[in-house]
Amino acid sequence: MHRLTNRRILLGISGGIAAYKSAELTRVLKGAGADVRVVMTAAATEFITPLTLQALSGNPVHLQLLNPEAEAGMGHIELAKWADLILVAPASADFIARLAAGMGDDLLTTLCLASDAPIALAPAMNQAMWRDPRTQQNMQSLKDSIDVQVFGPGSGSQACGDTGPGRMLEPVELAQLCAEQFDFQALSGRHVCITAGPTREALDPVRYISNHSSGKMGYALAEAARDAGARVTLISGPVNLAAPDRVERVQVESALQMLDAAMATLHDCDLFIAAAAVADYRPVAVAEHKMKKGSDEIMELRLTKNPDIVASVAAADSRPFTVGFAAETRDVLQYARDKLTRKRLDLIIANDVSAEGIGFNSDENAVTLIGPNSEETLPQSSKQQLARQLINRIAEHFNEQTKATGKDS
Repeated sequence: MHRLTNRRILLGISGGIAAYKSAELTRVLKGAGADVRVVMTAAATEFITPLTLQALSGNPVHLQLLNPEAEAGMGHIELAKWADLILVAPASADFIARLAAGMGDDLLTTLCLASDAPIALAPAMNQAMWRDPRTQQNMQSLKDSIDVQVFGPGSGSQACGDTGPGRMLEPVELAQLCAEQFDFQALSGRHVCITAGPTREALDPVRYISNHSSGKMGYALAEAARDAGARVTLISGPVNLAAPDRVERVQVESALQMLDAAMATLHDCDLFIAAAAVADYRPVAVAEHKMKKGSDEIMELRLTKNPDIVASVAAADSRPFTVGFAAETRDVLQYARDKLTRKRLDLIIANDVSAEGIGFNSDENAVTLIGPNSEETLPQSSKQQLARQLINRIAEHFNEQTKATGKDS
């Protein structure tokens, strides 16, 4: 079910005893990496409480079409646009009939009408209701008109005592069917950790040592990895960029904080990309109060070397596939190859930050991707486009290594 990572599933729950299974379904979808938002009909709330679904999904449960707070921003339209897939489970005979008739008389049917996302129904009802020609006609109408996917129903004993078709499929089955609606991507289900931006090494409460890194390259890589199906943790120094959608951002200031955050991800990190421009040195001591300007023309600062974050990651016992950056101003490829070997990296991305129009604070970049036995130059382009190319190339190397070492999962 790796294909569910970062997918937005709108789970609709209509009235029926099978609604109790929707709680477990929500848990399974979340466990597979999906972002789940729940919409319940009025009848559904008679079988299971919204609070239960809110706790399991981690999001507010949506109940009413005309919610004054949400509708101030046309909330139901935004929710319709949000979804990658709408799954109605259970889908009662009543809901199926209203959807087939094109009705929008509650929030759930309105969302189905207003969304361009694919719709899947998991029917759940008495076996006689399922076999009724009108229910079958409604199902056929939905298949023909809006190409809905129908998951089930299963057959067996029912709450009413009958036996036959009409049981809602089990949550794990439904989650697997949801996953199959999405294409497998290069990093589906992988956990990618990326560092980005500069670090700040405090001198006193108001001054610090830093560099010109904007974080744009690292943030673009995070978005590209997300779009390749990965769960992304972005460890970011101080930048003026918004957190990318569907990416977990961990905010840090100093190199030591970034190291701690990076090492904390290694228990389940598959791929680590060190795109941050980490300060090489930090002050030996940080003044408790603002340092005052004295009469001396020269101020001397004592600095100590910061830890090498990417080398520390690459040296870990359960190391992830590790990619470094070499931002240089001269002899770029030579320095990059040296870092690749010395730090025991799998790949390194070399770029000339002194070149006009690329590098720090620029919207474009040009790099060379270097491996132990490979070298590929990616010409100047936007950092977003370059990030997509890099993630595709990195994923190829990562998947080849994973397959060769038998660690594929």
